Amino acid sequence: MVLYGARGLTDRSQSRALLAQAAAEHWGLSPLPEIARQSGGKPYFPQREDCCFNLSHSGGLALCALDGESVGVDIQVVRGWRPALPRRVCSWPELDWLERQPSLWPAFTQLWALKESRVKESGQGLTVSIRGIRIPLPGEGSAQRDGLWFGTYTGPGWAAAVCGHTPPPEEIIWLD
Repeated sequence: MVLYGARGLTDRSQSRALLAQAAAEHWGLSPLPEIARQSGGKPYFPQREDCCFNLSHSGGLALCALDGESVGVDIQVVRGWRPALPRRVCSWPELDWLERQPSLWPAFTQLWALKESRVKESGQGLTVSIRGIRIPLPGEGSAQRDGLWFGTYTGPGWAAAVCGHTPPPEEIIWLD
């Protein structure tokens, strides 16, 4: 698994350019193969099922995960959410973890990115309640849950997560 990121994006369509550059650099795929969508909306290369990817963007940031197996990635700009949202979407252990964090919204954003990455890895969309999406609590390094690997990443004003079948990288390769 490898993660590529881009900063300073001004348009959502630029995340496709990140995918093209990452696929060319990592797999030697140029031009970018045709992209189709599974029934749940997850993008894939129909002619290259050995090359799995996932994209996410938020604000001026984009993240692209590449792997040989199904992978999901999410990046979120940290912002203030509705105060009642954590109680609606977090399990009791997640709420307990949130209460121990020094700053609510960066911590909540990390949980949200983990949940999004798991949903995106499955490709099935939100078929269960958000509270029921099983993730490891954020910590140091990567973690496993239910046979999947999770990695978390943070930077100034953002949080990200990846979920897949292989161990996540320690670093994001920034292409900006």
